[in-house]
Amino acid sequence: EEVGVDTYHHTMFEMLGNWSFGDYFKKEAIAWSWELLADVYQIPKDRLYVTVFEGDDKENIPKDEEAYNEWKKVISEDRILLGNKKDNFWEMGETGPCGPCTEIHIDRTPNKTGGKLVNAGVPEVMEIWNLVFIQFNRNEDRTLTPLPAKHVDTGMGFERVTAVLQGKDSNYDTDVFTPIFAAIREVTKGPAYGGSLTNQVDIAYRVLADHIRTLVFSLSDGGTPGRAGRGSVIRSVLRRAELFGWLAFNMREPFLHRLVPAVVSHMSGAFPDLKRNPEKVREVIYEEERSFLRTIERGLKVYGEAATRAKANKNVISGADAFTLHTEQGFYIDITEKIATDNGLTVDRAEFERLLEEFKKISGEGHKK
Repeated sequence: EEVGVDTYHHTMFEMLGNWSFGDYFKKEAIAWSWELLADVYQIPKDRLYVTVFEGDDKENIPKDEEAYNEWKKVISEDRILLGNKKDNFWEMGETGPCGPCTEIHIDRTPNKTGGKLVNAGVPEVMEIWNLVFIQFNRNEDRTLTPLPAKHVDTGMGFERVTAVLQGKDSNYDTDVFTPIFAAIREVTKGPAYGGSLTNQVDIAYRVLADHIRTLVFSLSDGGTPGRAGRGSVIRSVLRRAELFGWLAFNMREPFLHRLVPAVVSHMSGAFPDLKRNPEKVREVIYEEERSFLRTIERGLKVYGEAATRAKANKNVISGADAFTLHTEQGFYIDITEKIATDNGLTVDRAEFERLLEEFKKISGEGHKK
């Protein structure tokens, strides 16, 4: 639901990284990341901030002094910020390998005063690289045991660093997306993209460009739309894109499948698997579109009835109404929440989740194979 509303989140993104399994650790990873960003890419040093894990007394995890001291060698201390467990500690699950991480953020404010906006979720100051230091094992009793070998897993967002290097305020203004935008305009016959964060057509451009990439890649990789698990994610992304096409571009016929050739042409040089069977990908998207379009008008009518009831209920659409839209009309919860937000309403998400869990148990969807 963040995709399209802002300019730097994606449902599919490319991750650039380097990994070490016991060969090197914080000293090298930090030095090399700084060398790449500051010396090779020549990103101005006075636009970079880093965050380091501050420690957590409650869980008996110390501050990451080692990373802090390594950063002091290349960046002034006023640009090293301390972050909490939510932002600067990585865990793969309830148990297993984990450790502190240090993030690199870029300040794109005009007067370079973005330090206070780090991790504030604003496009002016954006995380571009996360260095995860895997040095502990989380035990079942929640205690931590140091690992015999220390590992590094770093990830830099390709779309984000491309925007930085091309001097763009938005990922969508880079040549990663502009060819897909051109295809969207040709297919929808809509107005030109204007880059607005509030205009529904511009939001729709970003949604469609992002979502069609996700669909083409996931379907090319063998994913299929479905009711549960990863299949439901593919279906949800497709239906969200279809809804934006309906609302912003007045598209009443299947159209997403017509964007497949643009994605394949644009990205198959780097990802040759996209050429394997693009016609099958197009057919799968087309059939899903046809199926959803048969119900979308009815779903919007049912939503309208729910919205009317919501206005008598503190502008909150009940979880029961959201559940009905989800199970009977094919309006996944993110679709209902999107339309509700546009109408100044909210959705009782907690009640919806409770009803959905009950439904899964009764229907057998919750059973593990």
